[in-house]
Amino acid sequence: MIQNIKIKKIYLCFVLTTILLTVFSCKQEKKTNLTEVSPKENTSNPNIVIIYLDDLGYGDLSAYGATELSTPNIDKLANGGVKFTNAYATSATCTPSRYGLLTGVYPWRNKDAQILPGTAPLIINPEQTTIPKMLKQQGYTTGIVGKWHLGLGTGHVNWNDHVSPGPNEVGFDYSYIMAATQDRVPTVYIKNGRVDNLDPNDPIEVNYAKNFEGEPTGKDNPELTKMKWHHGHNNSIVNGIPRIGFMTGGESAKWSDVDMADHFLVEAQNYVKQHKENPFFLYYALQQPHVPRTPHPRFVGKSGMGPRGDVILEADWIVGEFIKTLEKEQLLENTLIIFTSDNGPVLNDGYYDDAVEKLGNHKPAGALRGGKYSLFDAGTHVPFFTYWKGKITPSVSDALICQVDLLSSLAKLTASNIKTEDSDQLIDVLLGNSKTGKTNLIIEAGQKTALRSGNWVMIPPYKGNPINTQVNIELGISSEFQLYNLKEDHAQKNNLAQSNPEKLDELTAIYKKIRGKTEVEIKELELK
Repeated sequence: MIQNIKIKKIYLCFVLTTILLTVFSCKQEKKTNLTEVSPKENTSNPNIVIIYLDDLGYGDLSAYGATELSTPNIDKLANGGVKFTNAYATSATCTPSRYGLLTGVYPWRNKDAQILPGTAPLIINPEQTTIPKMLKQQGYTTGIVGKWHLGLGTGHVNWNDHVSPGPNEVGFDYSYIMAATQDRVPTVYIKNGRVDNLDPNDPIEVNYAKNFEGEPTGKDNPELTKMKWHHGHNNSIVNGIPRIGFMTGGESAKWSDVDMADHFLVEAQNYVKQHKENPFFLYYALQQPHVPRTPHPRFVGKSGMGPRGDVILEADWIVGEFIKTLEKEQLLENTLIIFTSDNGPVLNDGYYDDAVEKLGNHKPAGALRGGKYSLFDAGTHVPFFTYWKGKITPSVSDALICQVDLLSSLAKLTASNIKTEDSDQLIDVLLGNSKTGKTNLIIEAGQKTALRSGNWVMIPPYKGNPINTQVNIELGISSEFQLYNLKEDHAQKNNLAQSNPEKLDELTAIYKKIRGKTEVEIKELELK
């Protein structure tokens, strides 16, 4: 009897101990799970994605009035967010615009911020403030996928070793890029400073001054090309396309042009999937519709406008697929999307690809004058919208805003006190809570500058050819002052410089105050 009582007591103790251990274990598991998810649940900062197209004009999207092209995926975002009608890149060409966007500094302040060859050194000082660097300080993971074109290294680059400094040294935790542009060598992808899929037994060499012995070129071997060059693009041939610059080696690492959009899309999708637990920043720089225009076979002939129209439709599909990923990962309600382009449109930019012949009634610049490379409005006046599901009320804003303002604005959004002199803090404008934008803006083309002030534009006198005959675009260059009221004259046909000298004097004074004495390229202002 006593033995049975002892056994029962031992068994009861065992049961109670087991219950207590189970409860304690559950509490510990619950506590651990809370710790794992709390950063995401407690974070107030949204994910931030900048989708940056290349040479997309103000009139290239149906959301911005295009009638010959339909871009439903991009339109859905534009019409569901704040669609800006007075938004600008800092420059009419790619490298300086990208510099201005990432640094919050006007590119004309940096003499090296010009269209760069693929071998150019990095033009952003690693000590310089950048959007990704600022966001890292606020707890963000930062990534870039796509076109870079801001230089790499400090001089001669050894493409077979770690290429540095580059995106990772100016604030990006992850980078998957092309070094320059699709029409320039090296025609390889670079992942975190190393050429992706490079065979060490087939090293890469790149030279922009002279060719390598035995390597065919577009100029000397046109029979090997499948895309005919018009101007400039007649050096090394890769995938049947003649490029700018000379390259040898790296066969296993060379990209497939027609698969480039899909390739970058997968990288962008994987990035958000891998970093969805905490705030992330993604700079997604698409290559469309820059030359060479190489749509995937799925899109060939879809636009009826040749490759340029086809790659715009491809880009629209790409954006749609990327947004589907954000939806599937339940990230869309906590992601601020900023969509824009690095500069205005161009048709024939180095290759014969029917962009001119098949244009039809399409107007890439809309009602604006000029295009890529131009001081006229179409050079820098670009599509620009913000989208944040459930946070931004759909609206159209005529507030003056520029990509250079993104640094200070995103700093304010994420509770950072970082700002630059050139970058205005306009987060309320970006979110649609205000329509009071910039007062004054310096725009640039070929390191010649002009002033947008309110509805007015003042272009100082410059020497030079008024037309880029290679691409058939007016450059906005004149030996006389130019003054336009864009509210009444979108096409900049009526020069008011002589009839409104008071406004000209007012804008000239503002221009000189902002530009100062630094690198002013003209003397006419001082002599006026």
